[in-house]
Order: sequence, then structure tokens, then C-alpha cells
Amino acid sequence: MVEINEKFYSLEEEKQLRIINAAMEVFSKNDYNRAVTDDIAAKADISKGLLFHYFKNKKTLYMFIYQYAMKLVSDNIDQSEIGKITDFFDLLDYGAEIKINLLEKNPFLMDFCLRCFYNDKELISDEINEQLAELYEDSFELYFSNLDLSKFKRKEDVYEIYKMSIWMCDGYMHEKRMKHEKVNIDELLVEFNKWMEIFKNNFYK
Repeated sequence: MVEINEKFYSLEEEKQLRIINAAMEVFSKNDYNRAVTDDIAAKADISKGLLFHYFKNKKTLYMFIYQYAMKLVSDNIDQSEIGKITDFFDLLDYGAEIKINLLEKNPFLMDFCLRCFYNDKELISDEINEQLAELYEDSFELYFSNLDLSKFKRKEDVYEIYKMSIWMCDGYMHEKRMKHEKVNIDELLVEFNKWMEIFKNNFYK
């Protein structure tokens, strides 16, 4: 975890969330290098000095928000429910449903995560990419360990399909960013479900 001033956690929850949401909004609308901490402080209705009293610098604040976003996702995943799902594609559907519900409640979460995932030549790029690589590997072990592999023609294909599903979403996001178009979740889901059906027909017995 990022080391921040413990006094931040002593604040009322409403004030904590005000600072977190202000930072996420500003970081979601700007690349890291162009995000202005004055704007974050203004949106959070605190002084810039107080902001840096809790977070020693801009990078610390950014990494805290990144870890907060990742925890927000993981905390909304019901591990007991995942344990009951043994079908690979049902598990993907469950994950998609959780993420959609989260995005509806947190309007800046998706744009912030997109900037994290597709950061390039930023001061925080190496650190973020390293953590994302670990998350990529750990997620498979954590969420896909209880699958019924007997449904597959070849059990070793499971991880390959997992990678392809990520690459497919990655390609969609990259195309949108190249065209400077906003990501359309409904459109993405239609395409995702179409390809998952193709994978299912080809890799299941």
C-alpha cells in the first residue's frame, strides 16, 4: 500500500470520499503529467497545503487513488458467489455485470482506469504497468481456480481464452483512444458477448 499520512483516515468518511472523488475526477480527465493538484484541492474544497499534508506529493496521491480503484473493484466481487460458478463463460458474465454496476455508481472510475491502463511515457508509467502485470496474473489464479475444465476440448486452452478475452477488450479500448472516441459500454458488451459465443462454440466440447 501507498504510505500516506494516517490523519487522512481520521477524517469523516464524507470528507475522505470528497478528496478521493475529486482526485479521481481530475486524474480521469487529464493525463498524469497534466493533472493539476490545485484543481483537485478546489473540487475537494480543501487547501492545496492540506492536500499535501495527507499525501506528500502528486505521485503518492495518484498511486493511492489507483489502489483505491482496484480495491473498489475487488471489494465488490463476492468470493463465495465466484466459488459457486464453475463455467468459464458464466464467470466472465458475472465479472462484467459487477463492473457495469460499479461504473454506474462511480462515473469517473472507467476513465480513470483507462488512463491507468493505457498510460504511456508518464512519470508513473513503469510503476503502474508493473502492478497491472501482477494483477493480470493473480486475477486468473484468484477467480478461475474453480472451473469445470471437463467442458473444454483441451484443458490447456483455458488460459489462452482468458488472454484472448483481455486482448479483445484491450484492442477495442485502443481503437477508441486512437479515434478520440468515448468508450461505449453497451457496444463493448455486444462485441464481447459475440466473441465469447464464438470461443464457446470452438473450445467447448
